[in-house]
Amino acid sequence: MSKKSSTRQPNQLREQTRVEESPYNVQSILLAPSDSDYLDHLITAITDASATNREDLLLDELAQFADDREAEIERMCNNNHQDFVSSVNQLLSVRKGTYDLTSEILRLNQTIQASTEKLVEQKKALVDSRDVRSNIDEAGRGLRMCLEVLRLANRVRELLASKSHYPALRTLDELQNVHLKEVLQFNLAEVIQQSVPAMQRMIKDAVMSDLNAWLYRIRETSQLLGQVAFDQTELRRRRQRERIEKLPYLRPFKLNSAIELVLDECEEFNILDNEEVRVDFTPLFECLHIYDALGERDEFRLAYADTRQQQKELLMNITTLEFRDDDISALANLLEQIAGFAIVERATIRKTANFRSSSDVDGLWDSMVKKAIAVMTPAVMNGVQNSATLLKIKNILALFIQTMDGWDYNVDALDDFLLTLFNKYSELLKAKFTADFKEIVNNDDYMPMAIENEQQYDEIVNICWYKTERKGKESLQFPCVLPFSQMYPHCCINIRDFLNRYYYFSDEYFQQQSIIDNTLKDAIDELLVNQVCKSLVERLESKYLGQIVQILINLEQFEHACEELEKLLAETRGPRGTGATVITTPTTTAAGGPSTSLSPSSLSSTDVKTITLTATSTFRAEKKTAEKRIFELVNSKIDDLVETAEYDWAAKAETKTPSLYLVEMTRFLSNIMNSTLLGLPRDIKGLIYFDALSHLASSILALPLAEDVQRITPAAVANLDTDVRYLQGFVDGLVATQQQSGNGNGSGGGGMSMLPAIFEELRQTVDLLVKVAKEGEGAAEEFYDVGVRMRKYASVDPMNGPVLVEKVVLGRTQAQPPPPPPTSVGGKLGMSVGGVNVGWGRGGS
Repeated sequence: MSKKSSTRQPNQLREQTRVEESPYNVQSILLAPSDSDYLDHLITAITDASATNREDLLLDELAQFADDREAEIERMCNNNHQDFVSSVNQLLSVRKGTYDLTSEILRLNQTIQASTEKLVEQKKALVDSRDVRSNIDEAGRGLRMCLEVLRLANRVRELLASKSHYPALRTLDELQNVHLKEVLQFNLAEVIQQSVPAMQRMIKDAVMSDLNAWLYRIRETSQLLGQVAFDQTELRRRRQRERIEKLPYLRPFKLNSAIELVLDECEEFNILDNEEVRVDFTPLFECLHIYDALGERDEFRLAYADTRQQQKELLMNITTLEFRDDDISALANLLEQIAGFAIVERATIRKTANFRSSSDVDGLWDSMVKKAIAVMTPAVMNGVQNSATLLKIKNILALFIQTMDGWDYNVDALDDFLLTLFNKYSELLKAKFTADFKEIVNNDDYMPMAIENEQQYDEIVNICWYKTERKGKESLQFPCVLPFSQMYPHCCINIRDFLNRYYYFSDEYFQQQSIIDNTLKDAIDELLVNQVCKSLVERLESKYLGQIVQILINLEQFEHACEELEKLLAETRGPRGTGATVITTPTTTAAGGPSTSLSPSSLSSTDVKTITLTATSTFRAEKKTAEKRIFELVNSKIDDLVETAEYDWAAKAETKTPSLYLVEMTRFLSNIMNSTLLGLPRDIKGLIYFDALSHLASSILALPLAEDVQRITPAAVANLDTDVRYLQGFVDGLVATQQQSGNGNGSGGGGMSMLPAIFEELRQTVDLLVKVAKEGEGAAEEFYDVGVRMRKYASVDPMNGPVLVEKVVLGRTQAQPPPPPPTSVGGKLGMSVGGVNVGWGRGGS
């Protein structure tokens, strides 16, 4: 052993050296923890050896590892030889003990066989005693069964007395089907069997009596049940509104929608079992179970349906409704009773199986709705003349519809009736606001509205659509006046109230929202056109310029209001949630105009459709009518003043001052522009100036063209020139004033810079006449020369110019001594100039 040990140690050293020198760890490969790991390592080693041409080295290492393992096994066997010998000795000892146990078992078997023979004898005696005992037990059992039958029969009567109907029926069934079958050999069974049908009838009568009492209680509590259901629906509305305020994206989800029902799950409320009302279906269930057990379910179903039909007829035994003093309690009571009745019916379907059919319940519902609509229609159409009362009726109907929709009832007929209500509501609103608008228009003073302080200014601006050229209110000094009259803010208030009242109808519930939108558009159009605009236009016949100007300003503001209303109506045509879109007051923009704000349901500009009101174009067109009327009145005044003109066309002396009528004319224009026309927009004032001055220029130019004016002296021409220069100075002053205020450009100053062009024809005509008056008939050659005329006298009328030149030549001849006769016969009289035959007589052209 010592030799082998000494030999083994160098071998281990060599093995360890080889392992350290070998690129393959053969020991780790062969001692892998599992077969799969072993194969993976071995395949990797073989692949590597093949790739590097080291197959022989790998084989040598594997062979050496096998030799080492064999030597190790041999060494282990040599070391454990003594243990093996000891194990063999122990095995021999166990074998001897087994033999001894076998002998003992055989001995015990013989002893048991001897005891068995004695036991057989004892068993035989026991069987004989049992036969006797069996007869005694059978007699006792029969007696007990008969006593049990009698006990159960008495128990049935006790249960009926305590109104435990279903347990009584179960007991009777148990008696008939179980216990009586056990005692059929006795006469008692026949007697009990004959009394079973009578006992069943007693149970049926008792349970039906309880059911009728229950149905009576249900009828009495139907209204309270409906009231509780309405209150719960109102609470759900409130909770949904609160959710929408916190999460606006929930607005499209209405009451009874899937989203609303999920969100409201945490607030579950049992309408049939709460602190205010409790509907216990136990009597119905008990009756149903009893009739099921008796096999008479169909009979009971028909009887129950007939009873509920009778209760429905009793409930709907109403012919008229009255709404006195805006009291709709009669309608509310009727709807609450219908709701309670229908809720019990739907709950019965949900709580029972194959008892109440949906078609029967829906038939009852449809008949109740039809009768209710038939009763409400004449009461509403003929008896309600107040829109507020009609709105109350709509609200209670909406609450009823939403409540019953939550119980899966068809509410289409009620939706259609709401549309009928809306048409009536619309008629009442239009009638009311028509009268209001007429009163406002008739009572207006047609004067600019006086504002005392900033607070009043803010209130007025915030209730109406104010179109102004001011940049904010900082430039205002209070007290001040706003351009429109009192009727405009009053009409704006009424318009907002009108819009709100329309949308109040769709508050909480209304399926035909598009009908409201279209009806509202038509109604507001009709009111604005027929009541406001038409009334204003009728007052244009007035000869009071201030009133006409005020009407024009009001028309301008109403046109702007219509444009804002178009945007507002377009924006309100979006989807609404639990609440209708209510028009709120506008805020003032940086330019002083209103910026209409909406409730949170407002849509973005990309989501709205364009709405066009006829009133917008109507107000715009009637503005032109008012402007024409102003032009007529101003021009009429101008004509009156021009008629007072006293030109002496034969004057021999010049005057250095303008004519009195022109002074009055300019004073008149200045006065009306700074007072009567002050509130007009700059562009309209510019048009009035332009039209008035154009008319004045034409009127002045027409004076010397009059047929009774035969000749015009140079002094008269000079006086006319003085007047024209005075007018030009007046216009230049207007333009300068506008330029100093920063509004003199053509775009922002109403075209004031174009006013001097008005006198272009008059100025050039007078210049021509002045030149002729100074230089004589030779100066007219420039006018007859087309090239010169287009440069100097392009605006002079080619027909009127020669006539005026002829008159001035005649007047100059009259005013001066006659010149010596010309030495040549080629004078200017009758000569052709520029292709035009000019004669100095009255027929010259």
